[in-house]
Amino acid sequence: MAGLRIVFANRGLEFDGDTPRKRPLGGVESATAALAEALARRGHEVSVHNDRTETVQLRGVTWAPLRRGLPGRADLFIANRDHELLLKMPLASHRVLWLHNPASKADSLPFRLKMGVLPPTVVVLGAYHRATVPRWMARHRVVEIPLAVSDEFRRRRAPASPPPPRAVFTSNPARNLDRLLRLWTERIQPRVPGAQLELYSGPEVYQLTRGSGFTLMNGVLATAEALADRGVVRRRPLPRPRLARRLRRTRVMLYPSHWEETFCLSLAEAQALGIPCVVQPIGSAPERVRDGVTGVVAPDEDSYVEHAVRLLTDDACWREMHAAALALQRGRGWDEVAAEFEALAS
Repeated sequence: MAGLRIVFANRGLEFDGDTPRKRPLGGVESATAALAEALARRGHEVSVHNDRTETVQLRGVTWAPLRRGLPGRADLFIANRDHELLLKMPLASHRVLWLHNPASKADSLPFRLKMGVLPPTVVVLGAYHRATVPRWMARHRVVEIPLAVSDEFRRRRAPASPPPPRAVFTSNPARNLDRLLRLWTERIQPRVPGAQLELYSGPEVYQLTRGSGFTLMNGVLATAEALADRGVVRRRPLPRPRLARRLRRTRVMLYPSHWEETFCLSLAEAQALGIPCVVQPIGSAPERVRDGVTGVVAPDEDSYVEHAVRLLTDDACWREMHAAALALQRGRGWDEVAAEFEALAS
């Protein structure tokens, strides 16, 4: 199928197709840019309207200010998260509400009314995400379309030798980083002399400069900075291509996960690079890690600590899980995701 007019609307951040290549950017926005470009490569006319101030053409996608309005018609209109955007294109042939946060957050009367006026197809990211859909929303068409992993994370060969005991955290610092810091300083790092925990995380990923989220993230990161003598190293967040290169020297990803993780691109990217991950059965984390094969889904803190220590110290265990992740967890590309969105217009 080619030649569709596809319109995205996204409220909240200013970004375009160059942003993930040049600056750190959150998963929602990075996914939007990747999907838009994949759809353009498949021969569609694609525009993305967000909080930017100027119009620009990049790799076949038009990026335009949302405040200037949307086109009158589209074959496929994709409203990103925001229910208020659903009413912006009443003449669209097909409408999609692309959810990224737990759908339970959408359980409100305004959300329900707007979906009732112009019913969309609801796109969720997986089984856990679908389970958060309120009963009233489930009466609409709900489709699971998991995210893809960008090519820079899918191109990796096995290293000649296991990396040093270096762990990494790349998610939102407000999502249980404080718990991980406690486990690391009290129970993991004391058993692995010289081990480091690198943090590529911060409010700049989400373009935050004030507010409660900004304060919470910076508070957790300030705690982390005070733990340098325990091997905790705060790094600045990186654009995705640079992050992929930096993660190649990492031994394990440690992330207890969080109930708001509906896909967790951080885990998917790490697994695609062959990095074993230790998570807990929270949110979508168990969907990203093959328990006992490419990492561990630890049921409690004791198990979490034991498996983290083992992956940091046991070369044979690390090699086995690393090889399995490379073989099984490369994920799919954005062209496959684009084909599934394309089908929503049929």
